[in-house]
Amino acid sequence: MREFIVEADGGSRGNPGPAGYGAVVSDAATGQTLRETAEYIGVATNNVAEYRGLLAGLHAAHALDPDATVHVRMDSKLVIEQMSGRWKIKHPDMKPLAADAARVFPPGRVTYEWIPRAQNKHADRLANEAMDAGAKGEQWSEAASTAELDAAAGAAGGGGGAVPAGGGGGAVPAGAESRTDKAAPAGVAGGGGGTAPAGAETRMDKAAPAGAAGGGGGAAPAEADTRADKAAADTRAAKAVAAPGWAPADMGAPATFVLLRHGETPLTPQKRFSGSGGTDPSLSNAGREQAERAAELLARRGTIQAVVSSPLTRTRETAGVVAARLGLDVEIEDGLRETDFGAWEGLTFAEVRERHPDDLNAWLASPDAEPTGGGESFAATATRIAATRDKLIAAYAGRTVLLVTHVTPIKTLVRLALGAPPESLFRMELSAASLSVVAYYADGNASVRLLNDTSHLR
Repeated sequence: MREFIVEADGGSRGNPGPAGYGAVVSDAATGQTLRETAEYIGVATNNVAEYRGLLAGLHAAHALDPDATVHVRMDSKLVIEQMSGRWKIKHPDMKPLAADAARVFPPGRVTYEWIPRAQNKHADRLANEAMDAGAKGEQWSEAASTAELDAAAGAAGGGGGAVPAGGGGGAVPAGAESRTDKAAPAGVAGGGGGTAPAGAETRMDKAAPAGAAGGGGGAAPAEADTRADKAAADTRAAKAVAAPGWAPADMGAPATFVLLRHGETPLTPQKRFSGSGGTDPSLSNAGREQAERAAELLARRGTIQAVVSSPLTRTRETAGVVAARLGLDVEIEDGLRETDFGAWEGLTFAEVRERHPDDLNAWLASPDAEPTGGGESFAATATRIAATRDKLIAAYAGRTVLLVTHVTPIKTLVRLALGAPPESLFRMELSAASLSVVAYYADGNASVRLLNDTSHLR
């Protein structure tokens, strides 16, 4: 019996807006691309376009061999969870599409797996080509597709360099994704000095031999492939898809936290300490505009299923703007509040250094030190955030939730996910209304994606 991999995607520029889908069918044993399909479908939502992509991919696989088994891989948690039977299908536009998809192959011959967006680039490119063609009043054609060429070129072009062994300390570039295994104990450095290349994914396993991490720099061994052979091998690897049974264990969809820092307040551009013990300022006009842009971006992506906010005014206002755009309610979680900076509230760093130099030096040197006047230490903040994280992971298992919070909570969640030391908090920069993502898996692993500045999204 033949086995196929179907990768599908769909998108909408506006949600709802001009929409299209793409799907690719591959041979599970060889990774060979057997069929590509894409279509501009007019005005629709992201989710409808994703379902249309699934349906088209299944029909393409059925046309190749109606007796095959199929493994569907998509970055839409909604479609995967609904087609797997774990979530109910409530939307009237999606019910008939899901029913049609379930009838293409007999029950039990199709399995479903969620994959990160970065692993679904082929289908995503096809969907975008279809939408581009639709914008020109044309229809997508397989002959004009650039997805295979781009995949091969990207593979042959290499990966931007290895992550230095034991690296760390530098900020991960915007858009870069790193993956680490279970968090290291507090105070164990997760790396120091090096910077991961933009768009790169790194994985640090618990049992890596000393000195083996990251590689890089040394001469290639004598038995290495020639450059031409290496490029060809990389191209084949880029197209290869692991057959079911050899793939990693499916632990289900992770709990995914999309971390949104609130928009600017009058204190933000002045770089003043603004925690949970100060004046609790509202958003400025610029901050409200930033919240609107973030809401637009998140609506286009169409993946947020719940919104949770810190209780402070600036986060509740930001969350309210986004939730209204997404048609969701806002849940308040006290554990997401900012650190209490005590007597430093409302002061600039220079003013704190002038008035409380000893306390500031102690605070910079130790996570256990408190700001002047009985503020909250970073160690206490980390304990609070870890407890809040665990509570929210349990409450939103397998779902994607927007957490609207502050600089220190977001940096702390990222730090804990990476197993980085407390001093890494001082090495991260987080723009107002910026986005970061942490996904938590059933085995305790965490995947971090740093998107950061959204100010350019107008």
